[in-house]
Amino acid sequence: MQERIHEELKLENQLCFPLYACSREVIKKYRPFLDEIGLTYTQYVAMMVFWEQKSISVKELGQRLYLDSGTLTPVLKSLEGKGYVTRRRSAEDERVLIATLTDEGAALQEAASRIPAQIGGCIRLEPEEAVMLYQLLYKLLHEMN
Repeated sequence: MQERIHEELKLENQLCFPLYACSREVIKKYRPFLDEIGLTYTQYVAMMVFWEQKSISVKELGQRLYLDSGTLTPVLKSLEGKGYVTRRRSAEDERVLIATLTDEGAALQEAASRIPAQIGGCIRLEPEEAVMLYQLLYKLLHEMN
């Protein structure tokens, strides 16, 4: 007896799978470049926010990175241990935890500034394709929230 194959359950018919697999592969491409500056991918994207804002509440950082506190807390603890950020309670509301970029963390930005071009050499998309993919992914992210 032949089992009925559900088309909706075929891996090739899932939008989620190529997104998941592609995400893993892209992050793998980052690894050698990030190893040079001693960061994981999650630490790197967190540092990008710090380079933009210098100081941010942990809650807002989690929202920007789409990370829950269980994932974000060890990332911040590690960055703090490396001397790149500090954490302190807000003077206005001690329930709010503020993370702030240190001078050491700011200095790391120069070394990290080469990474986007290095990754660009690894991911072969035409500029128009990259823009379209970027727009579609952000559209999807915004629709899910």
